[in-house]
Amino acid sequence: MHILIIGAAGMVGRKLTERLAKDGHIGGKAIERATLHDVVEPAVPAGAPFAAVTVASDFSEPGEAGKLLADRPDVIFHLAAIVSGEAEADFDKGYRINLDGSYRLFEAIRAIGDGYRPRVVFTSSIAVFGAPFPEAIGDEFFTTPLTSYGTQKAIGELLLSDYTRKGIFDGVGIRLPTICVRPGKPNKAASGFFSNIIREPLAGHEAVLPVSEDVRHWHASPRSAVGFLLHAATMDTAAIGPRRALTMPGLSCTVGEQIEALRRVAGDKVVARIRREPDETIMKIVAGWPRNFAPTRAPALGFKAETSFDEIIKVHLEDELDGKIA
Repeated sequence: MHILIIGAAGMVGRKLTERLAKDGHIGGKAIERATLHDVVEPAVPAGAPFAAVTVASDFSEPGEAGKLLADRPDVIFHLAAIVSGEAEADFDKGYRINLDGSYRLFEAIRAIGDGYRPRVVFTSSIAVFGAPFPEAIGDEFFTTPLTSYGTQKAIGELLLSDYTRKGIFDGVGIRLPTICVRPGKPNKAASGFFSNIIREPLAGHEAVLPVSEDVRHWHASPRSAVGFLLHAATMDTAAIGPRRALTMPGLSCTVGEQIEALRRVAGDKVVARIRREPDETIMKIVAGWPRNFAPTRAPALGFKAETSFDEIIKVHLEDELDGKIA
Protein backbone atom coordinates (compact mmCIF):
# COMPACT_ATOMS: atom_id res chain seq x y z
CA MET A 1 0.00 0.00 0.00
CA HIS A 2 1.36 3.42 -1.02
CA ILE A 3 0.00 6.48 0.79
CA LEU A 4 0.32 10.10 -0.40
CA ILE A 5 -0.38 12.91 2.08
CA ILE A 6 -0.57 16.39 0.57
CA GLY A 7 -0.35 18.88 3.41
CA ALA A 8 1.67 16.52 5.60
CA ALA A 9 3.46 19.32 7.49
CA GLY A 10 0.24 20.82 8.83
CA MET A 11 -1.17 19.92 12.22
CA VAL A 12 -3.68 17.35 10.98
CA GLY A 13 -1.18 16.02 8.44
CA ARG A 14 1.43 15.46 11.15
CA LYS A 15 -1.09 13.72 13.38
CA LEU A 16 -2.20 11.49 10.51
CA THR A 17 1.39 10.61 9.60
CA GLU A 18 2.19 9.75 13.21
CA ARG A 19 -0.88 7.52 13.46
CA LEU A 20 -0.03 5.69 10.23
CA ALA A 21 3.56 5.20 11.43
CA LYS A 22 2.25 3.81 14.71
CA ASP A 23 -0.24 1.44 13.09
CA GLY A 24 1.85 0.42 10.09
CA HIS A 25 -1.25 -0.49 8.13
CA ILE A 26 -4.45 0.98 6.78
CA GLY A 27 -7.66 -0.92 6.20
CA GLY A 28 -5.93 -4.18 7.09
CA LYS A 29 -3.24 -3.67 4.44
CA ALA A 30 0.40 -3.03 5.33
CA ILE A 31 1.76 0.37 4.35
CA GLU A 32 4.88 -0.23 2.27
CA ARG A 33 5.69 3.38 1.51
CA ALA A 34 4.45 6.91 2.01
CA THR A 35 5.02 10.16 0.16
CA LEU A 36 4.76 13.16 2.46
CA HIS A 37 4.28 16.49 0.72
CA ASP A 38 3.91 20.11 1.74
CA VAL A 39 5.20 23.54 0.83
CA VAL A 40 7.83 22.97 3.54
CA GLU A 41 9.50 19.63 4.09
CA PRO A 42 7.38 17.41 6.35
CA ALA A 43 8.86 15.34 9.16
CA VAL A 44 9.03 11.55 9.08
CA PRO A 45 8.09 9.98 12.44
CA ALA A 46 10.93 8.06 14.07
CA GLY A 47 10.55 4.33 13.75
CA ALA A 48 8.04 4.40 10.89
CA PRO A 49 7.74 0.80 9.64
CA PHE A 50 7.56 1.88 6.00
CA ALA A 51 9.75 3.75 3.54
CA ALA A 52 8.91 7.45 3.46
CA VAL A 53 9.84 10.11 0.93
CA THR A 54 9.38 13.80 1.72
CA VAL A 55 8.71 16.39 -0.98
CA ALA A 56 8.61 20.18 -0.54
CA SER A 57 6.95 22.09 -3.37
CA ASP A 58 3.90 24.16 -4.29
CA PHE A 59 1.47 21.53 -5.58
CA SER A 60 -0.66 24.22 -7.24
CA GLU A 61 2.11 24.95 -9.75
CA PRO A 62 1.68 23.31 -13.18
CA GLY A 63 3.23 19.84 -13.31
CA GLU A 64 3.83 19.44 -9.57
CA ALA A 65 0.80 17.24 -8.87
CA GLY A 66 1.83 14.88 -11.65
CA LYS A 67 5.22 14.35 -10.02
CA LEU A 68 3.54 13.33 -6.76
CA LEU A 69 1.48 10.73 -8.61
CA ALA A 70 4.36 9.19 -10.56
CA ASP A 71 4.34 6.03 -8.41
CA ARG A 72 0.54 5.76 -8.39
CA PRO A 73 -0.33 6.01 -4.70
CA ASP A 74 -3.29 3.87 -3.62
CA VAL A 75 -4.70 6.41 -1.15
CA ILE A 76 -4.34 10.19 -1.47
CA PHE A 77 -5.08 12.41 1.52
CA HIS A 78 -5.60 15.93 0.17
CA LEU A 79 -5.24 18.14 3.25
CA ALA A 80 -3.44 21.12 1.72
CA ALA A 81 -5.22 24.46 2.05
CA ILE A 82 -4.87 28.14 2.81
CA VAL A 83 -6.91 28.61 5.98
CA SER A 84 -9.96 30.81 6.43
CA GLY A 85 -8.49 34.11 7.60
CA GLU A 86 -5.59 34.03 5.13
CA ALA A 87 -7.83 32.99 2.22
CA GLU A 88 -10.07 35.97 2.97
CA ALA A 89 -7.15 38.40 3.25
CA ASP A 90 -5.25 37.12 0.19
CA PHE A 91 -7.85 36.45 -2.50
CA ASP A 92 -5.39 35.34 -5.19
CA LYS A 93 -3.44 32.98 -2.95
CA GLY A 94 -6.61 31.38 -1.59
CA TYR A 95 -7.94 30.55 -5.04
CA ARG A 96 -4.54 29.42 -6.31
CA ILE A 97 -4.02 26.89 -3.53
CA ASN A 98 -7.55 25.91 -2.54
CA LEU A 99 -9.05 25.77 -6.03
CA ASP A 100 -6.29 25.57 -8.64
CA GLY A 101 -4.29 23.14 -6.53
CA SER A 102 -7.24 20.76 -6.10
CA TYR A 103 -8.19 20.97 -9.77
CA ARG A 104 -4.64 20.27 -10.94
CA LEU A 105 -4.40 17.29 -8.58
CA PHE A 106 -7.65 15.83 -9.89
CA GLU A 107 -6.58 16.45 -13.49
CA ALA A 108 -3.21 14.81 -12.86
CA ILE A 109 -5.01 11.67 -11.69
CA ARG A 110 -7.20 11.74 -14.80
CA ALA A 111 -4.14 12.13 -17.03
CA ILE A 112 -2.67 8.83 -15.80
CA GLY A 113 -5.70 6.82 -16.89
CA ASP A 114 -4.88 3.17 -17.64
CA GLY A 115 -7.23 1.90 -14.93
CA TYR A 116 -5.66 3.95 -12.16
CA ARG A 117 -8.41 4.83 -9.67
CA PRO A 118 -7.09 5.78 -6.21
CA ARG A 119 -9.11 6.62 -3.11
CA VAL A 120 -8.99 10.40 -2.64
CA VAL A 121 -9.87 11.82 0.78
CA PHE A 122 -10.49 15.57 0.56
CA THR A 123 -10.72 17.75 3.65
CA SER A 124 -13.52 20.23 3.17
CA SER A 125 -15.04 22.49 5.83
CA ILE A 126 -18.27 23.56 7.48
CA ALA A 127 -17.44 26.96 5.93
CA VAL A 128 -19.30 25.73 2.82
CA PHE A 129 -22.50 26.71 4.67
CA GLY A 130 -23.66 30.30 4.94
CA ALA A 131 -26.29 32.23 6.87
CA PRO A 132 -29.17 32.37 7.47
CA PHE A 133 -28.91 29.09 9.38
CA PRO A 134 -31.53 26.83 10.91
CA GLU A 135 -31.12 25.96 14.58
CA ALA A 136 -29.13 22.90 13.54
CA ILE A 137 -27.83 22.31 10.00
CA GLY A 138 -28.91 18.95 8.63
CA ASP A 139 -27.55 17.01 5.68
CA GLU A 140 -30.12 18.51 3.32
CA PHE A 141 -29.19 22.15 3.98
CA PHE A 142 -27.79 23.90 0.91
CA THR A 143 -24.24 25.21 0.58
CA THR A 144 -24.14 29.00 0.20
CA PRO A 145 -20.73 30.03 1.58
CA LEU A 146 -20.15 33.61 2.65
CA THR A 147 -16.34 33.54 2.59
CA SER A 148 -13.77 32.95 -0.15
CA TYR A 149 -12.45 29.94 1.77
CA GLY A 150 -15.92 28.41 1.98
CA THR A 151 -16.49 29.04 -1.71
CA GLN A 152 -13.21 27.39 -2.63
CA LYS A 153 -14.04 24.33 -0.53
CA ALA A 154 -17.57 24.10 -1.98
CA ILE A 155 -16.15 24.09 -5.51
CA GLY A 156 -13.70 21.40 -4.44
CA GLU A 157 -16.58 19.27 -3.20
CA LEU A 158 -18.38 19.58 -6.55
CA LEU A 159 -15.23 18.62 -8.45
CA LEU A 160 -14.66 15.65 -6.13
CA SER A 161 -18.16 14.32 -6.74
CA ASP A 162 -18.00 14.84 -10.50
CA TYR A 163 -14.60 13.18 -10.95
CA THR A 164 -15.83 10.29 -8.80
CA ARG A 165 -19.01 10.01 -10.89
CA LYS A 166 -16.85 9.78 -14.01
CA GLY A 167 -14.81 6.95 -12.47
CA ILE A 168 -11.56 8.93 -12.40
CA PHE A 169 -11.03 8.26 -8.70
CA ASP A 170 -13.00 7.15 -5.65
CA GLY A 171 -13.48 10.34 -3.64
CA VAL A 172 -14.71 11.08 -0.13
CA GLY A 173 -15.05 14.65 1.11
CA ILE A 174 -15.13 15.25 4.84
CA ARG A 175 -16.37 18.58 6.14
CA LEU A 176 -14.28 19.05 9.23
CA PRO A 177 -15.61 20.83 12.29
CA THR A 178 -13.28 23.41 13.79
CA ILE A 179 -10.47 21.26 15.19
CA CYS A 180 -9.94 22.01 18.84
CA VAL A 181 -7.71 21.95 20.78
CA ARG A 182 -5.03 22.54 18.15
CA PRO A 183 -1.48 22.00 19.46
CA GLY A 184 1.45 24.25 18.63
CA LYS A 185 1.44 27.92 17.83
CA PRO A 186 -1.52 30.01 16.62
CA ASN A 187 -2.01 30.10 12.84
CA LYS A 188 -3.82 32.63 10.62
CA ALA A 189 -7.20 30.92 10.91
CA ALA A 190 -9.92 33.21 12.22
CA SER A 191 -11.05 30.29 14.38
CA GLY A 192 -7.73 30.07 16.22
CA PHE A 193 -9.05 31.59 19.44
CA PHE A 194 -11.26 28.53 20.09
CA SER A 195 -8.06 26.55 20.70
CA ASN A 196 -6.00 29.39 22.13
CA ILE A 197 -8.28 29.93 25.13
CA ILE A 198 -7.82 26.28 26.12
CA ARG A 199 -4.27 25.45 25.02
CA GLU A 200 -2.47 28.51 26.34
CA PRO A 201 -3.99 28.56 29.85
CA LEU A 202 -3.32 24.81 30.24
CA ALA A 203 0.32 25.50 29.36
CA GLY A 204 0.56 28.35 31.88
CA HIS A 205 0.19 31.23 29.41
CA GLU A 206 -2.31 34.04 28.97
CA ALA A 207 -4.82 33.78 26.12
CA VAL A 208 -6.85 36.48 24.41
CA LEU A 209 -10.58 35.98 23.83
CA PRO A 210 -11.66 38.27 20.94
CA VAL A 211 -15.39 37.42 20.91
CA SER A 212 -18.24 37.24 23.42
CA GLU A 213 -18.89 34.10 25.44
CA ASP A 214 -22.24 33.48 23.74
CA VAL A 215 -20.55 32.65 20.40
CA ARG A 216 -21.50 29.07 19.52
CA HIS A 217 -19.52 26.76 17.24
CA TRP A 218 -19.00 23.15 16.08
CA HIS A 219 -15.90 21.28 17.31
CA ALA A 220 -14.01 17.99 17.22
CA SER A 221 -10.54 17.06 18.48
CA PRO A 222 -7.42 16.40 16.36
CA ARG A 223 -7.74 12.76 17.39
CA SER A 224 -11.23 12.64 15.91
CA ALA A 225 -10.00 14.39 12.73
CA VAL A 226 -7.45 11.63 12.17
CA GLY A 227 -10.16 9.05 12.81
CA PHE A 228 -12.36 10.71 10.17
CA LEU A 229 -9.54 10.56 7.63
CA LEU A 230 -8.70 6.92 8.25
CA HIS A 231 -12.33 5.86 8.11
CA ALA A 232 -12.86 7.80 4.86
CA ALA A 233 -9.82 6.07 3.38
CA THR A 234 -10.95 2.55 4.21
CA MET A 235 -14.77 2.54 4.22
CA ASP A 236 -17.03 0.95 1.63
CA THR A 237 -17.88 3.97 -0.49
CA ALA A 238 -20.79 2.24 -2.20
CA ALA A 239 -22.91 3.26 0.79
CA ILE A 240 -22.22 6.98 0.32
CA GLY A 241 -24.03 7.45 -2.95
CA PRO A 242 -23.38 10.27 -5.42
CA ARG A 243 -23.12 13.04 -2.80
CA ARG A 244 -19.53 12.50 -1.79
CA ALA A 245 -19.17 15.32 0.76
CA LEU A 246 -20.14 14.44 4.32
CA THR A 247 -20.57 16.70 7.34
CA MET A 248 -18.59 15.13 10.15
CA PRO A 249 -20.04 14.60 13.63
CA GLY A 250 -18.94 17.00 16.33
CA LEU A 251 -19.96 18.97 19.36
CA SER A 252 -21.81 22.31 19.44
CA CYS A 253 -21.00 24.57 22.39
CA THR A 254 -20.58 28.22 23.27
CA VAL A 255 -17.33 29.87 24.21
CA GLY A 256 -18.74 30.20 27.71
CA GLU A 257 -19.36 26.45 27.83
CA GLN A 258 -15.80 25.87 26.64
CA ILE A 259 -14.54 27.99 29.52
CA GLU A 260 -16.71 26.17 32.05
CA ALA A 261 -15.42 22.82 30.75
CA LEU A 262 -11.89 24.16 31.23
CA ARG A 263 -12.83 25.16 34.77
CA ARG A 264 -14.12 21.65 35.52
CA VAL A 265 -11.02 19.98 34.12
CA ALA A 266 -8.31 22.41 35.25
CA GLY A 267 -9.73 24.81 37.85
CA ASP A 268 -10.21 28.55 38.39
CA LYS A 269 -6.50 29.40 38.30
CA VAL A 270 -6.20 28.21 34.72
CA VAL A 271 -9.42 29.93 33.61
CA ALA A 272 -8.14 33.22 35.07
CA ARG A 273 -5.45 33.24 32.35
CA ILE A 274 -8.07 34.15 29.71
CA ARG A 275 -8.14 37.87 28.92
CA ARG A 276 -11.11 39.45 27.14
CA GLU A 277 -10.08 41.72 24.27
CA PRO A 278 -12.84 42.21 21.66
CA ASP A 279 -11.73 42.22 18.01
CA GLU A 280 -14.31 43.61 15.60
CA THR A 281 -12.76 41.89 12.56
CA ILE A 282 -12.84 38.44 14.15
CA MET A 283 -16.33 39.05 15.55
CA LYS A 284 -17.60 39.93 12.07
CA ILE A 285 -16.10 36.82 10.49
CA VAL A 286 -17.40 34.50 13.21
CA ALA A 287 -20.90 35.99 12.98
CA GLY A 288 -21.30 34.41 9.54
CA TRP A 289 -20.25 30.92 10.61
CA PRO A 290 -22.56 27.96 11.29
CA ARG A 291 -23.14 27.16 14.95
CA ASN A 292 -24.74 23.75 15.20
CA PHE A 293 -25.27 20.66 13.07
CA ALA A 294 -27.44 17.57 13.01
CA PRO A 295 -25.54 15.24 10.66
CA THR A 296 -27.06 11.79 10.15
CA ARG A 297 -25.27 10.43 7.08
CA ALA A 298 -21.73 10.46 8.51
CA PRO A 299 -22.59 8.84 11.88
CA ALA A 300 -24.63 6.18 10.05
CA LEU A 301 -21.56 5.46 7.93
CA GLY A 302 -19.38 4.96 11.03
CA PHE A 303 -17.76 8.36 11.64
CA LYS A 304 -17.38 9.21 15.36
CA ALA A 305 -16.41 12.23 17.49
CA GLU A 306 -16.48 13.45 21.10
CA THR A 307 -19.79 14.19 22.80
CA SER A 308 -18.62 16.74 25.41
CA PHE A 309 -16.07 19.54 25.48
CA ASP A 310 -14.61 18.05 28.64
CA GLU A 311 -13.61 15.06 26.48
CA ILE A 312 -11.96 17.35 23.95
CA ILE A 313 -9.87 19.03 26.65
CA LYS A 314 -8.87 15.65 28.10
CA VAL A 315 -7.77 14.46 24.64
CA HIS A 316 -5.47 17.49 24.43
CA LEU A 317 -4.06 16.82 27.89
CA GLU A 318 -3.39 13.16 27.03
CA ASP A 319 -1.97 13.70 23.54
CA GLU A 320 0.02 16.92 24.06
CA LEU A 321 0.73 17.49 27.75
CA ASP A 322 1.12 13.99 29.19
CA GLY A 323 -1.89 14.76 31.37
CA LYS A 324 -0.12 17.64 33.14
CA ILE A 325 -1.57 21.10 33.77
CA ALA A 326 0.78 24.05 34.28
